[in-house]
Amino acid sequence: MAEVLLNPDREHSISAIAARVGASSPTALREVERLEAAGLVVTRKRGNTRLARAVTDGPVYGPLVQLLAVTFGPLAVLRDLLTEVGGVERAFIYGSWAARYHEVPGAVPGDIDVLVIGAPDRDTLADAIESAEHTLHREVNVRGVSSQAWADDNGPFKRTVMSSPIVELVDDRGETDGREHAKEDPLAGR
Repeated sequence: MAEVLLNPDREHSISAIAARVGASSPTALREVERLEAAGLVVTRKRGNTRLARAVTDGPVYGPLVQLLAVTFGPLAVLRDLLTEVGGVERAFIYGSWAARYHEVPGAVPGDIDVLVIGAPDRDTLADAIESAEHTLHREVNVRGVSSQAWADDNGPFKRTVMSSPIVELVDDRGETDGREHAKEDPLAGR
């Protein structure tokens, strides 16, 4: 479900779904048929290939995608991976993915923008991001900045990021706190 609904801008072959989620093709087909019966996906045949696409105009699509994004999407995946990277004091998603998460209308994001504040080991961070890209099938763009540089920054990048929706991934103790912010500086008062 997450594979198809979180990627509504493309059609998915049953074999590709199976490969991405580590299931057999018959299992993937059964699940797609269940989703189709529920009105969440539509399928069509192209030659011998059956393709599935998300139904995005149904009443449950928006809430269901929000739930999937939190449990299986960028928020869950990045939060899990970044909490394991030492030296990350703060991390959050910004840009188009954060805007869609906060229900700002727009196109489906092709990538995910992440700001990492602190002094993480670059190789460990790169490995975590590579793992996230593999899991999410999306490019993850990371911008890293030291805590002091972020606190001292009054430039246009910080102003733009902080005047738009963000989704917090990691707090300053390396633990998640479940907060999501829009138009708020995650380091305010620190």
